[in-house]
Amino acid sequence: MNLLVAAGGDGLLRLSEWRGNAIYVKTILTAYRVSDLGRSLEFYEKFGFREIGRVEFEGGSILVMLNLVGDGDAVAVELAYDPKIESVEVGNGFSHIAVQVDNLESKLADLAEKRVAFGELQRPAGDNGPKTSFVHDPDGYRFELVEWPPGHPADMTRADFLRAEPDQTGTS
Repeated sequence: MNLLVAAGGDGLLRLSEWRGNAIYVKTILTAYRVSDLGRSLEFYEKFGFREIGRVEFEGGSILVMLNLVGDGDAVAVELAYDPKIESVEVGNGFSHIAVQVDNLESKLADLAEKRVAFGELQRPAGDNGPKTSFVHDPDGYRFELVEWPPGHPADMTRADFLRAEPDQTGTS
């Protein structure tokens, strides 16, 4: 199998030469199982998410589709509620979902005003890197708030992980 990956102008990745067919792939959403839908919706609203769709099933199960203003009409997070499940265990396999903010200090002040707890502001890559802070939802899912430094593109890309080759002459 020979897969070639190319980004299309439509935001999709094209995987070619797989059994002679082109296959288009794109991440659609992240889904979380929640134990108390009302409590979770209250948290996500305070966080800045908005409900853009809902599907209710016989038996009381509900899927709620959420996004942030910057997501346009696209679903970003799905909350999956099943009244037959009393508690949710996040486990140790899930780390976090990252959410970009324009001004981290302002977002943290907004969350504090709404009585949403968060971790301290961090600069994991030093003074010239992004500012970050973590927030937990009512079921323990972790969100990383990220403010990019001035001049950084809007998204995290391959360029964030490329390192310049060391200067062999000892000068920069």
